[in-house]
Amino acid sequence: MGRAAAAAIAEDLRARLARQSRVRMVFAAAPSQAEMLEALVAEPGIDWQRIRAFHMDEYIGLDAQAPQRFGLWLQRHLFDRLPFGAVRIIDPGNDPSSAALAYAAELAAEPIDVVCLGIGVNGHLAFNDPPVADLADAQDVKIVELDGACRRQQVDDGCFAQLDQVPSHALTLTLPRLLRSDRMYCVVPGAAKREAVRRSLRDPIGTACPATALRLHPRVVLFLDPDSAP
Repeated sequence: MGRAAAAAIAEDLRARLARQSRVRMVFAAAPSQAEMLEALVAEPGIDWQRIRAFHMDEYIGLDAQAPQRFGLWLQRHLFDRLPFGAVRIIDPGNDPSSAALAYAAELAAEPIDVVCLGIGVNGHLAFNDPPVADLADAQDVKIVELDGACRRQQVDDGCFAQLDQVPSHALTLTLPRLLRSDRMYCVVPGAAKREAVRRSLRDPIGTACPATALRLHPRVVLFLDPDSAP
């Protein structure tokens, strides 16, 4: 699944770079994306120097060098391994509200071509958990309080040793901001995601399962494995 997703993304990038001067991408940081990213790093024939990279969410309150920070995770798995033209990391700093506005402005400067993302066990996209997700959100980047199921997932994924270590708040790209991208590649492995996948495909579109919003986008490719979609 990871190799298939990486091959599709790489084919898309080659085609875009053949017809436009640069590409702007947003990446999710999560263990579910690791195999796809590993395969993407190995894909040939991509001029990464013409690609500008962003990511979609970051914890508030973690130390700048904490290994759980999503920006650092992506640096280890992707950004430090390829010669990107530019990489813009979310840094909430001491003023997350100002950081959200600044990051939103950078995202809005030009169209976002490609988003690579997953689906959370509670159906979240980025950190748009059911209690805070908004299909008509006026903000592009906002501060959110993390849902209990979302925080538990971070422990179950091995990112934190115990629940009280998981930050309670984060910055996230909102649903409308994600959906304004030209194409989306959604990679969802594992049995823990099975119910979220079913709901994403079958439930009414709405914030009870934020990933149902993917069905509003005309160019989404969903990659599943035998565990997440038996």
